[in-house]
Formats: sequence, structure tokens, C-alpha cells
Amino acid sequence: MLVPDPKAVRTLLTRYASLRIAQAERDNPRTARELADVSRALCVMMGTASVEDAIAKADVLLIASRRTAGRGGGLSLAV
Repeated sequence: MLVPDPKAVRTLLTRYASLRIAQAERDNPRTARELADVSRALCVMMGTASVEDAIAKADVLLIASRRTAGRGGGLSLAV
């Protein structure tokens, strides 16, 4: 199974959160389209059908990547 790059996942989650805040502050069609696009990208990246499931899987992935990085599990020298 392919595992998404944690940095890319973190970037999408940050963008998603920013757009959710912007849309909550001021309803804007452009922001709504961007939010829908980022939501779809997050679902595709995490292999889910809902953004809620994608966020939950992303959280698990990021927690696991922090644990791996803490044990020296960053990039392999064989890459």
C-alpha cells in the first residue's frame, strides 16, 4: 500500500483548515470551490470517501510519522 508523504498531508490539512475558517468568517463562492477542491484532494490522498474520514486517517498517519522520525526513521540512505 502506498503511504502519502506526511509533509504533503500536513500541507493539505493546513490549507483545509484555513479555508474552513475563511468560509466560516465570510461566505464566498471562490473559497467554497477551493475548499471543495482541497477536500477532494485530501480524500483521494488518504483513500477515503469523506473528508471527516480523510482527516482522521491523516491524523493517524502524522502521529505515526512523528514516532518513526523520533527513532531515526527518516529518509533511508538507500533512497
